[in-house]
Amino acid sequence: MAKLPPAPDRIAHSHPNLWDAYCRLGEACVEAGPLDDRTRRLVKLALALGARSEGAVHSHTRRALEEGLTAAEIKHVALLAIPTLGFPQAMAALTWIEDITDPQAP
Repeated sequence: MAKLPPAPDRIAHSHPNLWDAYCRLGEACVEAGPLDDRTRRLVKLALALGARSEGAVHSHTRRALEEGLTAAEIKHVALLAIPTLGFPQAMAALTWIEDITDPQAP
């Protein structure tokens, strides 16, 4: 299992049955449809963006890079969000993505 952020790590250790059920739910959701891995990752990133969850955007950006997506592809998700979520939210999300893709940027 990949290293978890502190809060989920505490739940995984203090309530392993709950964590296992959560993981099985995620697996069942993957198996429920025809989307490929790459498309699922981009959709999950977009959902994190729409939910305004900085931590989830960071996580899905890291995972997308690990799975071979490019920084440009990942950033495009934030640009696609402009007409739906609005410019300010899309720009916030872009900065969250760039926290991971461009960590040395000012």
